Amino acid sequence: MASEVIYEPIEEFGLIKKKVSKALFSKIGIVGCGLVGQNIARVASFYGIEVVFIEVSEEKIREAYRNIGKILDHRIEHWGLTQGEKRAILARIKGSLDYKDLAGCDFVVEAIRAVDRGGKIKERKKIFRKIEEVVSRDCIIATNSTTIIITELSSEMKYKDRCVSFHFSVSSREARIMEVVKGLYTSEEAYEKVCQFVKLINRKIIPVEESAGLVSVRLFVVLLNEACETLLEGVASMEDIDATMKIGLGMRLGPFEVADKMGLDKIVRWMENIYAEFGDVHYKPSPFIKRLVRAKQLGVSTGKGFYEYDEDGNRLTTTSTNC
Repeated sequence: MASEVIYEPIEEFGLIKKKVSKALFSKIGIVGCGLVGQNIARVASFYGIEVVFIEVSEEKIREAYRNIGKILDHRIEHWGLTQGEKRAILARIKGSLDYKDLAGCDFVVEAIRAVDRGGKIKERKKIFRKIEEVVSRDCIIATNSTTIIITELSSEMKYKDRCVSFHFSVSSREARIMEVVKGLYTSEEAYEKVCQFVKLINRKIIPVEESAGLVSVRLFVVLLNEACETLLEGVASMEDIDATMKIGLGMRLGPFEVADKMGLDKIVRWMENIYAEFGDVHYKPSPFIKRLVRAKQLGVSTGKGFYEYDEDGNRLTTTSTNC
């Protein structure tokens, strides 16, 4: 009698039935793709994360793509990237006008730029609620901010425990840090997940307690104010003050150079917010900075701030005052 042939299903041994675990940060969202949002999108995409960003118009979306492309082209020119890698990075980034496209994100960052503190808080709270309507319960919702307290910002959320604040530094390419803030309602799990994201994009975590200005901005605005005071007193020229801080104290950029890159209007808002919080005159914006802002000389973005810049954002040659 011939042996009976036994057929066993192979599905149990194949990929069909296996539960393939999803990577924690396979997709992130960004609301507001200005300078900071563009940098977060570019860096996250470089490390293989899918990114969807929300903007207010198609023109803003195209502008964000153009600016990200320019930075990638600059890396290619300096042998830091290939054309293939650029295409792969841009392919992982999608711009949208619809908050519904944030569905499926593990992590959503609000990175808008508002004109005043009161308006900023109100608008950001509204954005947080709109994000919460479309994302899953497990999605982390964060703000990139230095002077807005996350406890205040998350106070009207349904799930306050998943809200975190951080500061993604864009002062230079070498500034590979992120200040991460746990609010009053923030759960340990949400905080740890954000720390995992920071490690994933190769940044150093700087744990910070809730405080207006955190560490970087609080110290920088005092330095910039003092640099302006030194300049106005005629102690040294702008170029020589920057050179002193770079060559003498090892800073990558001088205070005036950093300010131009960040945007003087943004810095004035930081100063006013921190001054309102602490009441210390060291944080009050220098009249020199306010004068430049009133003249719309905001730095690299407008072609003129403390220094002048060409269309590509390169600083034009200036003559230093020597003794």
